[in-house]
Amino acid sequence: MKKDDIRRAIRAKKALLSAADKINAARRVFERLEQSAAFQLADHILMYHSLPDELSTHEFIDRWAGRKHFFLPRVNGLNLEILPYDKSRLQTGAFLIEEPDGDDTVDVHEIELIVVPAVAYDRNGNRVGRGKGYYDRLLAESRATKVGVGYDFQLVDDIEAEPHDVAVDVVITESNHIIIRRR
Repeated sequence: MKKDDIRRAIRAKKALLSAADKINAARRVFERLEQSAAFQLADHILMYHSLPDELSTHEFIDRWAGRKHFFLPRVNGLNLEILPYDKSRLQTGAFLIEEPDGDDTVDVHEIELIVVPAVAYDRNGNRVGRGKGYYDRLLAESRATKVGVGYDFQLVDDIEAEPHDVAVDVVITESNHIIIRRR
């Protein structure tokens, strides 16, 4: 299936979710993340601040913000900058995403774990993003463990990876925790 077809299919499935479905799925996924060694060992974590159609990260970030150092991305031209998470410093930025305000950017090499949003993942860690390549450019620079999170239906059979695509190391859904072994 082509990436645009995957995007359409996943968008249609997301539209059918109730508010309760979304809340329950996010809780199950982030409970799995909390139990992972990658999360337990990491102190500097890059999250995403979810859009309404994404698996919600808000409750999870609020629960852990006092115990982990969370960071959020901010769009700057064609790239993402990384800034510390501070709920009081969020402003609506590019693509109507709440982004951190300020000048205190952090180098991607300081991040130990990146929770990566995507439209879909496969069991090899390949992902379909929204099509702009922001995360691929960021992930290509990082040595951090990359964890993709999503609803069960966001795990698809095979995604044709392009040369610029950067795969994740782990995929977590409501009922899956897949660790990808790379050669």
